[in-house]
Amino acid sequence: MQVRLQKYLADAGIASRRKAEELIQRGKVSVNGTVVTELGTKIDDKTDTVRYNGKIVKLESKKYVYIMLNKPEGFVTTVKDQFNRPAVTDLVKVKERVFPVGRLDYDTSGLLLLTNDGDLTYKLTHPKHEIEKTYIAKLFGTPDVNDINKFKRGVHVDGRKTLPAKIEILEKEEKYCYAKITIKEGRNRQVRKMCEAIKHPVAMLQRVATGELELGDLPKGKFRHLTDKEVRYLKNL
Repeated sequence: MQVRLQKYLADAGIASRRKAEELIQRGKVSVNGTVVTELGTKIDDKTDTVRYNGKIVKLESKKYVYIMLNKPEGFVTTVKDQFNRPAVTDLVKVKERVFPVGRLDYDTSGLLLLTNDGDLTYKLTHPKHEIEKTYIAKLFGTPDVNDINKFKRGVHVDGRKTLPAKIEILEKEEKYCYAKITIKEGRNRQVRKMCEAIKHPVAMLQRVATGELELGDLPKGKFRHLTDKEVRYLKNL
């Protein structure tokens, strides 16, 4: 069957599909002895020989796993880190090789999905789906009505305006407030940058929901497998 090369690599457990695209562009993958750098390349998964870093990549019948982790601060969501910082995959003890779905900042905690289902990962991280992600943030100071309206309309981050977002002040303290923030994008450090744009930087940030999936009382640093109902929900988004 003809399949895209990056999908083949993801299905074989080499990397997520987006990471597989990077590996292809960097010349790490060959097909029938020829290095391939074109992302649109299709292969026959029955007859073509694919190698990654010189080693043959084979598809095996695989069991898909779907995991929710309560990520602690101080862990990266990349599989490998140039500074040798601990990775979220160190916390998930399963025999299958799983990959994070999207990013969660090094100093942000909360709900992170991991799976070996490359198709679902690609779907959940594609910008067109605009899946809501909800956070609880501790902010310096308290945004006023004007700040909140700016946030809701979208603010300029890295030279580009964000999509409209939601912000609700939950509790006020002398120097801080707690806010519930919901966004539909997944830009790098987006919530933090949006809060900086309205002059109320983040002191603490935790993701508590992705779509209808909620972190609940899952302890920090622990993980659980998603229920069949939760997996069906994600696949039907």
